[in-house]
Amino acid sequence: MAFSFISWSFTIFFIILQMLIILCCRSWHVNGCYTSIFSFGDSLADTGNLKQVASITGQFFPFLQPPYGETFFHKPTGRCSDGRLIIDFLAESLGLPLVRPFLHDSECVVWPGQGVNYAVVGATTLNSSFLEARGIVNDLTNASLGVQLAWFKQSLASICSNVSVGEIGGNDYNFPITDGKPIDEVEPFVPLVTDTIISVVDELIEMGAQTLVVPGEFPLGCSSQYLTIRGSESEEYDNTTGCLIKFNKFAEYHNELLQLKLNQLRELHPNVVIIYADYYNAAMQFIRSPDKFGFTNGALKACCGLGGLYNYNRSSECGLPYVTVCDDPNTYAMWDGIHYTEAAYKIISNGLFHGPYTQPQFNLVCPFHSLVSS
Repeated sequence: MAFSFISWSFTIFFIILQMLIILCCRSWHVNGCYTSIFSFGDSLADTGNLKQVASITGQFFPFLQPPYGETFFHKPTGRCSDGRLIIDFLAESLGLPLVRPFLHDSECVVWPGQGVNYAVVGATTLNSSFLEARGIVNDLTNASLGVQLAWFKQSLASICSNVSVGEIGGNDYNFPITDGKPIDEVEPFVPLVTDTIISVVDELIEMGAQTLVVPGEFPLGCSSQYLTIRGSESEEYDNTTGCLIKFNKFAEYHNELLQLKLNQLRELHPNVVIIYADYYNAAMQFIRSPDKFGFTNGALKACCGLGGLYNYNRSSECGLPYVTVCDDPNTYAMWDGIHYTEAAYKIISNGLFHGPYTQPQFNLVCPFHSLVSS
């Protein structure tokens, strides 16, 4: 069937190294705003794509084992958390079903009021050949931003009804940094990553996008993974948070460059609303004051892990039979040392969609329900 983007109004939500979401609407709305969600990215957004790959290939991934999913779904779903992700909270707030993965057995790709999730655990913004040429190997997937964009375009030919459509993110920094590459060698990637993001945003605008929400990077220096793997080489810790200063400055550099390029894009498209989402400070609110948000076990120590100051061991991943899990994930901000708990994602979601961490504020652009407490 023919499909025209110009007749639709899209909201695109990017999370660098995490996810990209497109929220779509027509002349009629759900809760006043959108009818479908289309998500793209990596493990912070994947709701089951790599799980589907594993079921076909027989590959083993620890995150597909208990205790993943124990808090909400009560079983592993392919989400890298104990429960729901930001995309799930967004769907619930909009009164929409949870977004189904693209790699799913069905004749129809898109159902009314659902949308599609193209995110895959381990995905990068830059393509795999670029990274491999620089000695960075991704053993999880080659589903980069470009691949997921191609999936999105493929979906347009098999939309089941008059519904809306969507798009991605990456691990371009995580792989080289955790492999021990000096941060000076990784910094040149930042303009390339942000240029790729801007290029995709620009392409979506040309396809008819009217409102875009583009978040920045998380505080990398506060993850259990970075603190464990790279902490011994540095004495530069933030006295108030315990985070690694140089890796947080790296994230801030990414965010500043991204915002600069977004401003340039706004000048080129004055009739398009482009919203920057401050992921960094949405997370820093509970990293600075964990007790205030109920994280009595802190914001830096992982709930599921094995040993060490931050309960993280790269060779003993959460999901392996001998790795222990905390009694109450709601008292931890970190789930497995890389990803946050459902409780932390809920706070981040509230800060983004109902609070002050988007510019302009997202809830002024699209007023919708508060996040459910369950």
